[in-house]
Amino acid sequence: MTTTEVMDKIQLVDNTFTPSEASDVVNALIKEKINFHKLHRLSMHEGNQHIDSSYDDERIAQLLKEKEAFKAVFKEAMTTGKRVEINGTLTIKITD
Repeated sequence: MTTTEVMDKIQLVDNTFTPSEASDVVNALIKEKINFHKLHRLSMHEGNQHIDSSYDDERIAQLLKEKEAFKAVFKEAMTTGKRVEINGTLTIKITD
């Protein structure tokens, strides 16, 4: 696979949040990604029930683990009265 130069960057999140706000932001982003993979898996299975959807299955499992791991960050920020800084940038490239 050949990759060309970065075509675009999209700054999705760049802010400091209360723990509750951070939880809302992170959980919403993870939920959207999980839904994307669920819909992708479903659309693939509509045409062929025996198609390999292991990538989507693994990605969903990984995202659920990440969601659980974030709970520790959220809990620490809550108990210590701290804020949570989130910086999320999408880097977009065109590849073969």
